Amino acid sequence: MQNVQRIGMLVLLAILSMACNEKKKEEKKPPIEEKKPHIVFVTGDEEYRSEESMPMLARLAKRELDAKVTICYALDSAGYIAPNRTDHIAGLEALEDADLMVIFTRYRTLPEQERNHIVDYAESGRPIVGFRTATHAFKYENDSSLVYWNDEWPTKVFGQQWITHHGHFDDGANPLTKVVTIEDQEAHPILNGFEPMETFSWLYHVNGGDWKLYGDSNPILQGTSLKSKHQMEGNLDQYPMTNPVAWTKSYTGKSGKPSRVFFTTLGHPYDFKLAGVRKIALNGIYWALERENEIPENGANVSLDVAYEPNNSGFGQRYKPMQKPQQIE
Repeated sequence: MQNVQRIGMLVLLAILSMACNEKKKEEKKPPIEEKKPHIVFVTGDEEYRSEESMPMLARLAKRELDAKVTICYALDSAGYIAPNRTDHIAGLEALEDADLMVIFTRYRTLPEQERNHIVDYAESGRPIVGFRTATHAFKYENDSSLVYWNDEWPTKVFGQQWITHHGHFDDGANPLTKVVTIEDQEAHPILNGFEPMETFSWLYHVNGGDWKLYGDSNPILQGTSLKSKHQMEGNLDQYPMTNPVAWTKSYTGKSGKPSRVFFTTLGHPYDFKLAGVRKIALNGIYWALERENEIPENGANVSLDVAYEPNNSGFGQRYKPMQKPQQIE
């Protein structure tokens, strides 16, 4: 009987020892690290200095979301940033493994291979954040087979095409649009920390008259023009003084998977000097990545670690010359 008890005790000790060893092995397993979101910023406009504002926003996204960020630029043959070059944006292959595309382009005439990187991303069902001139991201005038990309594509993806605006006036010298929350949208997470503000972007027309935002677009901010050529010309029935300046929507492409889309028609380079505009932009990135629960009650932290001193908007040689591409490591 004593032998049986001894054997039983030995078996029990062996089982306990094995269990302890297994527990130690489990404790030694390294924690599973969450994958950093890869955000690709696509720049390329000859008017609004996206080559300056988007790197600033990329720094904030890297710091606040612990994101990997890649910035794509229009470059000349020597590798310098060349906003006036419409037929090339370098590095678009980064979109193949991106978790979010942030796009701020204007009237690009990209070759098919480069355009397809952008289009394939949109069709994949992954999220998108768009700024201002992305309503006219492409412009193909010499090939009738490509006109789909000029108006119809941005309308479906972003919610509207290029129509008109209320006029430049005193560009950069004075605010031109007052921005407030749309009634019943105050609780939207993108608006965490939002306060009414006056911005330097002249108001784009996207809704009203003969035009309507596309699909399930849900406006969350509206702007009122502070100085309007359409008012001066008596055209307010067609182009009212108040229009949406930010909205959310979905886009379902070939994948069949609906993507989250956040779009704002704000985007003047001086707009991003305003903490309120930076906050809306970064909150929108959180929301697009389905991380709206992480947006602080007062909005994302948009304090700047690096000075943001952009050139003013404008065509021609208004951009900073001889600038090499920045990547945020």
